[in-house]
Amino acid sequence: MSASGGTRAIVAALGANLAIAVSKFVAFAFSGSSSMLAEGVHSLADSGNQALLLIGGKKAQREATPQHPFGYGRERYIYAFLVSIVLFSVGGMFAVYEGYEKIKHPHQIEHWYWPVGVLVFAIIAEGFSFRTAIKESNELRGKLSWSQFIRRAKAPELPVVLLEDFGALIGLVLALCGVGLALLTDDGVWDGIGTLCIGILLILIALVLAAETKSLLLGEAAGVDDVKKIETAIVDGDTVTGIIHMRTLHLGPEELLVAAKIAVQHDDTAGEVAAAINAAEARIRESVPIARVVYLEPDIYSEAEAAKGPDPDATPGGPARPAGH
Repeated sequence: MSASGGTRAIVAALGANLAIAVSKFVAFAFSGSSSMLAEGVHSLADSGNQALLLIGGKKAQREATPQHPFGYGRERYIYAFLVSIVLFSVGGMFAVYEGYEKIKHPHQIEHWYWPVGVLVFAIIAEGFSFRTAIKESNELRGKLSWSQFIRRAKAPELPVVLLEDFGALIGLVLALCGVGLALLTDDGVWDGIGTLCIGILLILIALVLAAETKSLLLGEAAGVDDVKKIETAIVDGDTVTGIIHMRTLHLGPEELLVAAKIAVQHDDTAGEVAAAINAAEARIRESVPIARVVYLEPDIYSEAEAAKGPDPDATPGGPARPAGH
């Protein structure tokens, strides 16, 4: 993904959430609405989350060191995972607790125009933030559906902002419904029910974010399209005749490790093999620019070994594949 695109979406979300948080706390102070308090804490947590994403992006730019030879690209995954924890604990669990308390001890909403006015303002501000995130995501999403984009994106920032903004908009609608029903029925229980629904929504979104960022932290392979490009780039049909096995791993959103055992001609000289490997590495980086770390190991392809199937003792294992397969 474009780092600048993700940063624009984060900054837009941060500005909107800070303004919304202040307005919600003011509305809570005047009205006593628990939905406003839960939504205020939600917006404050979201602001902290955007700050975490910006910190993670900054830390990920550090140069590699002897202790961390592959760099710090995964810092962005770590901070995105922290976002899911904050959203779950500070946002979701607090809203569930506040909703439960309000249902047990309901009270009337005072100065109704404060929460209603703030909610309308918040919907407009969150809509602006959500629109920015959608615009930046569309430049990268291609033909993928939104769910596919969130699942497959290697950079966590845009999926996080998208889910946060989507959850915030739904939460605002729930809060508006809760406040509206409480005013219409003169029963504060509805305000508590709206708050409880907001908490459940935030917890569900946090669980989705945690699952996706956990997968990135564990290490994901390159996308299908990039794998095909790399395979095509490796084989030249002359010295490099095929790929025996290959593994890819994202070291960060914009840095890919490629390791492959390649089949070469049995009568090639060491110089010819070395030249072929250098040429293959250049083709890989030209086809997939984020493939910054490339290790190619030459070997002789054997039909007999390939017929044995995957070898559990091999590193990383798997049957041989001649060119074109």
